[in-house]
Amino acid sequence: MKKILLISDTHGYIDDRIIQYAKESDETWHAGDIGELKVVDEIKKVTTLRAVHGNIDNSKIRAEYPENLRFKIEDMKIWITHIGGYPNKYNLGIRQEINSNPPDIFICGHSHILKVVNDNKLNLLHINPGAIGKHGFHQVRTMIRFEIMKSKIQNLEVIEFKR
Repeated sequence: MKKILLISDTHGYIDDRIIQYAKESDETWHAGDIGELKVVDEIKKVTTLRAVHGNIDNSKIRAEYPENLRFKIEDMKIWITHIGGYPNKYNLGIRQEINSNPPDIFICGHSHILKVVNDNKLNLLHINPGAIGKHGFHQVRTMIRFEIMKSKIQNLEVIEFKR
């Protein structure tokens, strides 16, 4: 079993509450718009980090973190990207691959809108954790934590903070 903390759109912001949740996880996944390397550096001090760059990230972040990250954990195939779209409206850049080789869990950020939805057509779970940073139009900062046990996701929890 792996305990996962899923965040996105930090836009350079990190605080002790985020770090505390990261400490309690086996891995933290960041779905892009990191903003500043200090964010990922702080997370890497307390847990394993997997991350992708987003559209606001500079060349240093882009050099260290890919646009797309595909991996397997437990018995689940994971795909993390920043701009991915939603079921039936996937981003043009990923549409062909997601249709021909769908993951079990597809994760993206970018919209600052928390959304967890099943894609019944592709038989995958789509997750956008919203935005945990303070930059953007969102009124509530959000992140998600969950557990992966073999081929199941369980104990999914939305964590909210006021701006």
